[in-house]
Amino acid sequence: MNTWIQSIERTTIKKTMSRILPFTFICYVIAYLDRVNLGFAALEMNADLALSAEVFGLLSGIFFFGYFLFEIPSNLIMHRIGARIWIARIMITWGFITIATAFVQSDTHLYVARLLLGIAEAGFFPGIILYFTYWFRNHERGRASASLVMAIPIGTIIGAPLSTWIMDNIAWYGMAGWRWIFILEGIPAVILGVVTLFYLKNRPKDAKWLTDEEKNWLENELDNERRQSIAVNKASKLEMLKDSKVWKLAFVYFANYTAMYGLGFWFPSIIKSFATRSSNMEIGWLAIIPAIIGIISMLLFAWSSDKRNEQKKHLIGSFLIAASGFIICGFADSAMTMIISTSFAAIGLYGFVGAFFSYMTLFFTESTAPAGIATVNAFASLGGFFGPFIFGKLAISNGMFVLGALAVLACAVILSLRQNGLDLVSGEEDKDNNAAF
Repeated sequence: MNTWIQSIERTTIKKTMSRILPFTFICYVIAYLDRVNLGFAALEMNADLALSAEVFGLLSGIFFFGYFLFEIPSNLIMHRIGARIWIARIMITWGFITIATAFVQSDTHLYVARLLLGIAEAGFFPGIILYFTYWFRNHERGRASASLVMAIPIGTIIGAPLSTWIMDNIAWYGMAGWRWIFILEGIPAVILGVVTLFYLKNRPKDAKWLTDEEKNWLENELDNERRQSIAVNKASKLEMLKDSKVWKLAFVYFANYTAMYGLGFWFPSIIKSFATRSSNMEIGWLAIIPAIIGIISMLLFAWSSDKRNEQKKHLIGSFLIAASGFIICGFADSAMTMIISTSFAAIGLYGFVGAFFSYMTLFFTESTAPAGIATVNAFASLGGFFGPFIFGKLAISNGMFVLGALAVLACAVILSLRQNGLDLVSGEEDKDNNAAF
């Protein structure tokens, strides 16, 4: 009997991961690319539209105000009507808005376009994290989350040379290359949104690619975890929102978000400030180096945290590494020093991801997960405004020191996090009190 169950377990996990993870990964690559391509367009767009550094910092971050306002409603709607339709709606809408951004003529137009893009895309990432709770058990979600968020460094690796190549080589119909970045990188979101309607299934019971035995096994496993979660976590949304742990989780993710998107939007310009004679394409290639390092870190941290069931220790370690990297960045005096020190910080920033999303789901039940995950992500997403704004207002060195201080503060907050009265820094306690969906 045990051999039969183990066989069902292996085949079901393999099928669900191979079916869901590659597709959601590709979708998030496009999402990240359409968020941060503004940073590469800025190499020429800022001069064309006469945008100051302060204005560009605000433009980069205003996306996240719309994102913040609509994330929680979006997740609640998705939980009610199903992921297939709602994620498709999100992707098609943001794709058209990205394309429309190509036709802006002033900073006011850009403010509107970026705000609308945030509103349109709100709910995509927390929606996918919620979707994973419908398909994966807790000790598989670290790897699943890491595979999704790997789209961030992969998006940079693809987007940096692609965006700068488009800008340098395409000027069809008399339109500047930076405008074609938005058109050519917005179209895939619309196409994939349509594909989503036919490809995604809402729950295991809807999956024709699973056998009846596999569906029943997976649903039973997830139901067992949901019952365990109800026993140790807040059962109502109101009680959950009053819980300080939710806001601590939000701050921890806010610290990571601030650094990720501060660097995501400004890194091409930071490199250019040191390497003034480099072409757009050369800057694009240099910008991918921290992302490559980040991929390796993300995979190793996710694998290690899942294997040892010690997410909390991995989160603390990731922030300490990131803080060290940012402090070194603050003293950088050349492009090479900046790239090396940023790459070191990237080990911590990207390593954080898989462990955090597995750890975060320990604090919610099935009923509180839609609002809880969206709440954490929504308030953290304000870091997407704060990060670019830091580098728009402060010198590069001072901005790096601020990011380092945030990372250290996040470590202190993680140390204070407890679930059901127990400190989850211990792998054994985490196993004993494993509250999942």
